[in-house]
Amino acid sequence: MPADLAVIGLGHLGLPLAQAAVAAGVETVGYDTDPRPCAELSAGRTPVEGSLTASDVRRMLSGGFRPTTDPAELGRVRTAVICAPTPLGADRTLDLTAVGDAARALAARLRPHTTVLLESAVPPGSTESYVLPLLEEGSGLRAGRDFHLAYSPSRLDPGNRTHVYANTPKVIGGLTPACTESAAAFYGRLTDKVVRARGPREAEMTKVLETNFRHVNIALVNEMAVLCHDLGVDLWDVIRCAETKPFGFQPFRPGPGVGGHGAPVDPGYLPYNSRTPGHPLRMVSLAQEINDRMPQYVIQRCATLLNEHGKSVRGARVLLLGVTYKPDLADQEASPAREIASRLMDMGAQIGYHDPHVLDWRVRELPVPRADSLYEAASSADLTVLLQHHRTYDLQGLAVKAQLLLDTRGATPAGAAHRL
Repeated sequence: MPADLAVIGLGHLGLPLAQAAVAAGVETVGYDTDPRPCAELSAGRTPVEGSLTASDVRRMLSGGFRPTTDPAELGRVRTAVICAPTPLGADRTLDLTAVGDAARALAARLRPHTTVLLESAVPPGSTESYVLPLLEEGSGLRAGRDFHLAYSPSRLDPGNRTHVYANTPKVIGGLTPACTESAAAFYGRLTDKVVRARGPREAEMTKVLETNFRHVNIALVNEMAVLCHDLGVDLWDVIRCAETKPFGFQPFRPGPGVGGHGAPVDPGYLPYNSRTPGHPLRMVSLAQEINDRMPQYVIQRCATLLNEHGKSVRGARVLLLGVTYKPDLADQEASPAREIASRLMDMGAQIGYHDPHVLDWRVRELPVPRADSLYEAASSADLTVLLQHHRTYDLQGLAVKAQLLLDTRGATPAGAAHRL
């Protein structure tokens, strides 16, 4: 059965796009080479933690959404959007393997006049230098003449109830003006505002700037947290005061580390053609270094607090609260909780955890005991560490029950706990 749209990649990028498309009345198929997400979706379950709820999936299915592993479906659509994952490799560069596989699968079935869009996070230049040749060689068609090609960076904020897909402006950069307008016509059905970039590279670099802006500013406030603790200054009060400035300041808050799907990108280390300048973004590299140190700083604070209360980390019972990367979601992508737990285990601590959204948690493939009763667990633990502030946590009551509480999110009432 023909459809208007094929979403290629049913992960944290593709599923919200498919949901928005179905809600807008777009006939949508979801394609993935992995049969597991397709099977889960067909059964009315979400295959990705922290993405859609089961009721969201059921509404999509009732709206005509069809998950499939059949690549023939890709040749029956007017628009195809590549939402393949691009995880960081061991060298901290983006792995484009899944994007290449998606482009090849699409190319073998690509029809003239199809609009092809790339939303995966990629190094600037990848749409033209990597995806375009795969599509042209596999299809025998020419981009910009026989089919449209454009890049549009994903701007997802999982769990955000204010800024959803429909009211978040969509940036697009087409290979040609006609490609841009074709992409604008599609996204205009899903969002209230479309922003036209000069071309694919400008759209790709927009994603780089937005992601690095977050990481650099988090790094700044993380350094401020360490400095303020050493000086005996309440950083959380400093931020409260600073955010009253109506211009020139945007509040960021420190934490035990940076999680989520948006990895910092340094194009200087990611050559995409012979004209790559090769100049690293030093501030981005430094920000990453600072943010990567935060789990170790949390461990240091844990050890110091226990020592000040006459206890050693070895043998101490430590309760970790909130192991997801974001509050009120089940998504654990790049959460610092696992590294913190692992380091504490290496030091001989007895680790337990509580998270209302995670019923089973493993570190180094070993199950971590889950607390059934939060208050009882906190009162018996030598140290309780708040890593993620889920709204269900009564932090004032928790501060009363816990023997020793380290708050890495500044969420407890002033004076109720030790803050990061």
